[in-house]
Amino acid sequence: MTTPQEIITSARNAPAKTAGALVLSGLTAVLMWASFPPVDFGPLAWVCLIPLLMLVRIERPVKWMYAAVYGGGLLFWMSSLQWMRLGDPAMYFAWLALAVYLAAYFPVFLGLTRVAVWRLNLPLTLAAPVIWTGLELLRGHLLTGFSWYYLGHTQHQWTSLIQISDLVGAYGVSFLIALHAGCAAEMLPGWAFARFGLLPPAVTSSTLRVFKEPGQIARVAGCLTLLVATLVYGQIRRSGIEFKAGPRVALIQGNFTSAVKHDPEEWPKIQKRHEWLTGQAVKEQPDLIVWPETMFRWPWVDMPRDVPAEELQTLHPDKPVAQFQQAQSSVQKKLSNMAQMAGAGMVIGLERINIDRDSFRIYNSAVLVRPDGILAGQYDKLHRVMFGEYIPLVDSMPWLRKLTPFGEGFGISAGQACAAFEYEGYRFAPIICFEDTVPHLVRGIVNSTTVPAAQGTGRVDFLVNMTNDGWFHGSSELDQHLITARFRCVECRTPMVRAVNTGISAFIDGDGVVRKQAEGLKTHGPKLDDAIVVDHVPLDSRQSLYLRAGDWFAGLCLACCGFVSLTGIFGRFFSAGSQRPERT
Repeated sequence: MTTPQEIITSARNAPAKTAGALVLSGLTAVLMWASFPPVDFGPLAWVCLIPLLMLVRIERPVKWMYAAVYGGGLLFWMSSLQWMRLGDPAMYFAWLALAVYLAAYFPVFLGLTRVAVWRLNLPLTLAAPVIWTGLELLRGHLLTGFSWYYLGHTQHQWTSLIQISDLVGAYGVSFLIALHAGCAAEMLPGWAFARFGLLPPAVTSSTLRVFKEPGQIARVAGCLTLLVATLVYGQIRRSGIEFKAGPRVALIQGNFTSAVKHDPEEWPKIQKRHEWLTGQAVKEQPDLIVWPETMFRWPWVDMPRDVPAEELQTLHPDKPVAQFQQAQSSVQKKLSNMAQMAGAGMVIGLERINIDRDSFRIYNSAVLVRPDGILAGQYDKLHRVMFGEYIPLVDSMPWLRKLTPFGEGFGISAGQACAAFEYEGYRFAPIICFEDTVPHLVRGIVNSTTVPAAQGTGRVDFLVNMTNDGWFHGSSELDQHLITARFRCVECRTPMVRAVNTGISAFIDGDGVVRKQAEGLKTHGPKLDDAIVVDHVPLDSRQSLYLRAGDWFAGLCLACCGFVSLTGIFGRFFSAGSQRPERT
């Protein structure tokens, strides 16, 4: 016969139902989604983590809690990344695969934060931002990384706030937001948890993690002080700066879907339209003209001169080597003629094919052609897009390709080195496609192309981003891409110009402010229209700690995540069989 004490113990140990965790996870997902484009209401970011953090404060996990949180993560990522599916039916697989992977960060965040709070007795105000920031850094590197939709990106309109990015990167802004969310979650009363059904009926709110009032007041004061200090720092960094006018640059924005660019019959039409836009831009007398990524459709071919084409054709029987050889000289001539007619330097996005005895490689590239027709620079894209330009892990596990809709020839090769183009006394670094979204990559490019000051040049004067966002049909991807690029400018205190097929082409200064952006020739909007954007590059002479020290701050947070993970693993092992004392 069951004793009353056994009944009480059973009720106390029974987990609460899943419904509350589902509601809170979904609420976090919806609020976070609305913080980014297309809604783009940044203030919601400051509260979006609070529902999720309520699940940290309960001692006993509710039933299926981590599955519910994973579902919330999946809801956020499926909604935020829905633009991935627009370019091609095959991208539905990529959309689903990436969302399934990224959603796992939500329950991992919850689990590590719970370990930090319940096992290490850390305040939620500290645990939440450290774990969140560390996981953002991990996400930016793992499987070549995905640095989109950082929590800090939601504050792009708060210019003074995001200036701390030159100290700690965009990660620092994310930390600040999560810090305040953790502080707010600490102050929630017990009845809020009961309202969401997070406590078993027989259990009182005494099983909540309670933070003592004196310490809580100090943490609130600390959060507000840090926010004020951040804003003051931002104002100081922006005050008194005068951007020197650099070269006059014309950005060419065509309006072609990516499906069209793969049809060779459409190539002359694409070329003719970009040449016409270039002709209109020449009237503004630019020093430099920039075309978007791969909008010059004929590939640049590099073949060894000492190997007969017949031998290469034999080695690569499935490739039209002879056709490439015949087109090689005509492509070079076409590029030279364009620059000579424009009377300006031209940065052109195209595909480069390298053929030799051992390999046939395709690169996403940029070339600089001087007005005299001389090819003065070349750059091959370093960072490939996951599921867009390569399949993760397929080189080591070829069988993965069978699980995807992508054929044997899918993907491009990664470049080997960054490059700095020099023209009329200015130095600039090209970055292609989503490379402008990767913090450590852009920092590395700026540092790698920096010449010692003794040689009189220093770091590059500006960045040139060439992008084809025609895959995404004017969706919120275009807005988010521009927002993310703005943080690179603050981090490196280096301006950027962006030439983007279908938009949004823009000039960005070292404060992350869009100085000028595309106005369509027909719609006068920034998207889905031809546009010409001409302006002087706003040069920035300020220095940046982030440029020198990199992700030191986020790296410390990630190291803390590692320590917390080990604590969770070994703490559970050593505490197995022992009774945890009840909290009162």
